[in-house]
Amino acid sequence: MILKTNQLRDAITFALAVSSTALVGTGAAFAQETGSKEATTLDRVEVTGSRIRQVDVETAAPVLQISRAEIEKQGYKSVADILQNITAAGSPAISRTSPLSSGESVGGYYIDLRNLGANRTLVLVNGKRLGATNDGLQDVSSIPSGMVERIEVLKDGASTIYGSDAIAGVINIITRKNFEGAEANAYIGQWGQGDGTRQSYDFTMGFTGDRGSVTIGAEYAKEDPVWARDRWFSQAGAPTGPKSEPRDFVFSGTTQWGALLAPVGRNAAGNPVDAWTGRPLTSPGFTNPATGLPVSNPRFLARETAGLDPKNADNFRARNGSDVSLPSSQSTVYSGIERKSLFVNAGYDITDWLRFDTDIQYNDRDSFAQNAGYPFQSAVLAPGFNTPLSIDSYYNPLGNQRTGPLPPFLTAPTAVHFVRRGWEVPRQVRNSLTTYRFTGAFSGSFELGEGKIWDWDAGYLLNENKATQISTGNLNVANVRRAVGPSFLNAQGQVQCGTQANPIALGVGGGQCTPWNPLLPFGYAGANGLNDPNVQKYLYQNGQAVGKTKTTDYFVNFSGTLATLPAGDLSLAVGYEHRKEQGNFSPDALSQTGGSTDLASGPTGGSYSLDEFYGELQIPILADMPGAKELTVNLATRYSDYDTFGDTVNSKFGVKWKPIDSLLVRATYAEGFRAPTISDLYGGLSQSFSFYTDPCDTLFGNSGGSAACVGNSDPRLRVPANFRQPANTATGLAPRPSTQTGTPFLSGSNDQLVPETSTSKTFGIVWSPGFVENLNLSLDWWNIKIENAITGDSPSQVLADCYTRGITSRCNVEQDPSRSRFTRDPVTGGVNSFIFAPINVGYNEVEGFDFDVNYRIDTQWGRFGLAWLSSYTVKNELQTDVLGEAVPSQQNGFGGFFRLRSNLNLSWDKGPWGFTWGMRYYSGVKENCSFDDRCSLPDYTAPEFNGANTPMNEIGSNTFHDMQVRFNAPWNATIAVGANNVFEHYSAPNYDNPNSGYAYYGGYDIGRFIYFKYQQRF
Repeated sequence: MILKTNQLRDAITFALAVSSTALVGTGAAFAQETGSKEATTLDRVEVTGSRIRQVDVETAAPVLQISRAEIEKQGYKSVADILQNITAAGSPAISRTSPLSSGESVGGYYIDLRNLGANRTLVLVNGKRLGATNDGLQDVSSIPSGMVERIEVLKDGASTIYGSDAIAGVINIITRKNFEGAEANAYIGQWGQGDGTRQSYDFTMGFTGDRGSVTIGAEYAKEDPVWARDRWFSQAGAPTGPKSEPRDFVFSGTTQWGALLAPVGRNAAGNPVDAWTGRPLTSPGFTNPATGLPVSNPRFLARETAGLDPKNADNFRARNGSDVSLPSSQSTVYSGIERKSLFVNAGYDITDWLRFDTDIQYNDRDSFAQNAGYPFQSAVLAPGFNTPLSIDSYYNPLGNQRTGPLPPFLTAPTAVHFVRRGWEVPRQVRNSLTTYRFTGAFSGSFELGEGKIWDWDAGYLLNENKATQISTGNLNVANVRRAVGPSFLNAQGQVQCGTQANPIALGVGGGQCTPWNPLLPFGYAGANGLNDPNVQKYLYQNGQAVGKTKTTDYFVNFSGTLATLPAGDLSLAVGYEHRKEQGNFSPDALSQTGGSTDLASGPTGGSYSLDEFYGELQIPILADMPGAKELTVNLATRYSDYDTFGDTVNSKFGVKWKPIDSLLVRATYAEGFRAPTISDLYGGLSQSFSFYTDPCDTLFGNSGGSAACVGNSDPRLRVPANFRQPANTATGLAPRPSTQTGTPFLSGSNDQLVPETSTSKTFGIVWSPGFVENLNLSLDWWNIKIENAITGDSPSQVLADCYTRGITSRCNVEQDPSRSRFTRDPVTGGVNSFIFAPINVGYNEVEGFDFDVNYRIDTQWGRFGLAWLSSYTVKNELQTDVLGEAVPSQQNGFGGFFRLRSNLNLSWDKGPWGFTWGMRYYSGVKENCSFDDRCSLPDYTAPEFNGANTPMNEIGSNTFHDMQVRFNAPWNATIAVGANNVFEHYSAPNYDNPNSGYAYYGGYDIGRFIYFKYQQRF
């Protein structure tokens, strides 16, 4: 059996063929000779960005088309990977290289067009919405790759056509229909280091009859995790350069060896001293030489020799440089994913004028990520959870049951604080998401007047996502308090909770209470250490969160010809849509109450509904005239009425002009809007260990030592001279910018948010010169400005706005619940609490150019093809000051915001053989200076920082090379082998950790990836 086609498919195939390659997608059509001189009547198709069906696939808006043939020539198997590598795509919304990411969206793939945020890109499947998470994210990996016929990417705003969320653009995944036969695909590959194996198997089959067809596609895909210890840039956390030896391991002061915090004593003069050594806390041994400020008390650790009395303080020694943990050695750098999916497309002609079409989808996704065991610190938990080793604990070497004398200057037994990383039980997060999707629509055509054909469809969409998140490796704080509370040695020689006078029944197998000795080091199997399974069962409790989102949509659409004008058909499309979005996410009881070391979070739940009407009019002005082979205007408007925000009207104008057959001039102006998501409005407070840079840090901050920091008139905003940002490291200080806080910050929702609005403009030309056959060129300018932009605030942004940019409204210490707020420790100046939430800011504006070149030539040596697609961003500007008084922040060229992304693909095909060579280019970016010898722009200044010197380091550009060799076998099969990042190129490290948990950009290849593909057609 072979794949058969109908007229609709012929039209689509023609449309794709004339663009020469889907990866460039210029949309410039040109005539081709065929064996027949007769005219062919093509069916009208609906092109993404318009509801009006038409033969001509050229529109006023720039649309990138990726055909199935081009997908098969790439080294990427999933829809997500293919889309992530187009040049218009921004940084990953949730990077797989961020193992600390949490929430229901982790494990999915989300496309962020123009770096405006993935929730501003609308994803459609066959023109209907793909279901979204509570955060408004749509997982493009849920569609089986074998079912994809083509992908259309509309690169301008389309809220007037599709409603909310289409501000940055639209991705329309169009599946295979009317397929007859069967096809099986196998794909397997792995990184050059021998890890991260990816395998994918899919099967597609279809049946067609006189009145209908059924196409079924199933896929199983699995991607193994990659461990941070196996990559040069993540094993240490701070490498010096590509594939070099680490210069500075990111050690944690919370060690797996079990550290006792030395209590504070008093000398004869009454001054504080270390209770073991008697040294004053202000002596050089307890002072940071860079700042002259006291540091934390020294820690003492259990000796490595087994068999020593744990109750004797003499068996503990002062820590040294090796008594630290290296969290990256237990963590993933690339999370693992397993996915099973099924997609069914069916259509049936009930009568000659009535048809029913349906899509049914099932997708089950599991993801896995791991972080090092929890860094338990008994003294720095939230208020009410202080858990020192009790004065009556059997294992307290300074307590009432000690066997040796007290250290000098300690006059009485005492409870004592400790740190212990749970190395024996790493933290793991397993996210599962099950998606059920159904669309059903009746459609037909009728003639209204002489020769005026109208099409209609009416239907229903249901998309439901059910999520489960299982987390392990976190401790039940209440059980920790009991386990390090009073305990004693009973008559059976076992350590038992409670006291001899008031014993607590001994817990077995995670029962009532099991004493814990947090000072027993990792690797020792003594009773009551973390190696003890009874202790593990008692202290560790799995967390489980569940969530659900549901989208229901009723729609009806009409489109057809109002009148035939001299230049063509005057066409109209109108429609109505009623949509409801519902969602909830509920962490387990321990997480909601903060009773676990897991990041505390509250429940999310809410819904909203809306009614919408739209109209679109296509007006042909001129045709087949000198200087105007075609001049067409497109007008559209949409009225939306929300039950939460009221109503809004948004309109769009487009023009398409062909002065000659080979030249197309196009332009659009569109208004857009986006409603806040369910999480934006109804999300509960959640804890996070945020990476942030304190601008008042005298070593890395942009405002260190400034009057805003040191001399602030508000004592709540003031920091001491020589202030350093605190961190959970061996020194207790931040080793570089963007350091992770050791204290959980809080993020939440904001029910005061209002919808954001936007204007998008495009202007472009498409040229297919007649003197060079099969050459297409296009250049498009684009600009998108979002007013009242909803942005996920961050500690770095808030602090920079307050101290560096001078936006006083951002220095919120009044605990205003509608705004982000923070507090500082009155003594050290360190940020000790932070609550941040999504906010409406002044605006976010992006501007740039897309330039595409597409060429193919047939020779006696085969067909050669060239596809070169580039996106250059001129501006990416964020104004967080709603009053517009401060200088806006310039994001372009920093972190993961590249000025230029460019893809060049060269191909050769002759007979059964084919070869493709691709190059992916990313321009250089700037980062904060982390080291003196990595600070290429020490005198850098920016207007947004009020002219202050803000040293930066410039990271060079990066190019990744891909190749594939393929062979079409005579038994109707295709065999392909290839490699992505052939030369195993690596970027220089980026210490700002853009889209990553490590000093490396999360969107880059992490090595050479070698793969094998086999396709069998039946």
